[in-house]
Amino acid sequence: MEDVRVERMAEIITGYSSKVKRGDLVGIRGSTAAAPLIRALYAECVRRGAFVYTDVSLPGLEEIFYEHATRSQLAYLSPLRKFEVENVDVVIGILSETNTRRLSGADPKKQALASKARQPVMETFMKRAAEHEKKGKGGLRWTLTLFPTEAYAQDAEMGIREYEDFVFGACFANEEGGIKRWRAQDRRQARVVRYLKGRKVVEIGAPGTDLRVGIAGRPFMNCSGHNNFPDGEIFTGPQENRVDGTIRYSFPACIQGREVEGVELEFAKGEVVKAKAQKNEAFLKSMIGMDEGAKRVGEFAFGLNAGIQRFTKNTLFDEKIGGTLHLALGKGYPQSGSKNNSALHWDMVCDLRDGGEVYVDGKLFSKDGKLKI
Repeated sequence: MEDVRVERMAEIITGYSSKVKRGDLVGIRGSTAAAPLIRALYAECVRRGAFVYTDVSLPGLEEIFYEHATRSQLAYLSPLRKFEVENVDVVIGILSETNTRRLSGADPKKQALASKARQPVMETFMKRAAEHEKKGKGGLRWTLTLFPTEAYAQDAEMGIREYEDFVFGACFANEEGGIKRWRAQDRRQARVVRYLKGRKVVEIGAPGTDLRVGIAGRPFMNCSGHNNFPDGEIFTGPQENRVDGTIRYSFPACIQGREVEGVELEFAKGEVVKAKAQKNEAFLKSMIGMDEGAKRVGEFAFGLNAGIQRFTKNTLFDEKIGGTLHLALGKGYPQSGSKNNSALHWDMVCDLRDGGEVYVDGKLFSKDGKLKI
């Protein structure tokens, strides 16, 4: 018997997040571990009159690829992916790992080369997504979500039942009325976006952190459950040459099946000039050295979801923790004003809830993770 919370989640994603409508071409991506949610989403899309297809992966394929792929295979861009991103109306991606450490032994240089090869697809994806944001129609709508698995529960140091409660609760799918609750979250965050409009400089002070971020002329985007699901953040593309100072990230920076612990970055005129970590420092430097854009910040954001308070080693949730901020090295989103281009987009989270202060244009914005506006 299917969990009713999965069905509610599918209803919110198709009815609120992606706004699936009759005639849309919808792609649903996920692994076999997410079969219940894939079925529920598929059913909702069909009921709404969409033309829907699925892209279901098997565990172990990426490991095989990085072990055996030649340089030409790593650098290959499938014309099918290119066609898809140019023509699909809605993409719903489902994170559903059964082993979050599966790529820990992969060669970072191979991973970087493969990421670089996919850059044209990412550029088209972001361009079409920005087109939809600007016009409110056309372009590409997308939603990235997660289906709870034992692997994610282990990372979060929870039992599977506890983790399921955490995920469905964060998605407002634990009870009826989820769409109404997401609309209320949207209104709360819109107030913060209005406050930040026209501001110029954000100054962040926290243990190990003394950072200044230029935001002049850059709009903040209200992320309230449409693209990431769950959600609860506002972000902008900071001025490419106006990030200066140091930041110490409170939590491990997780990407491509790796955890980089104790990350400390020093910026000068927007560029990382010094990077160190307590664990996996070589991987950190390899990713930052991927291309020129990887050394700069493509996204600057505040986590505002009070319903997410626990670090789980999953960026989809962790970057939304109420009382945190995050910076993403690499590719920025055009709709946020970012001009930074890279094959990398790596979110790293800084906790402000214990001794953190943020000032915007010299006025106190938040203290200990709580807004003061």
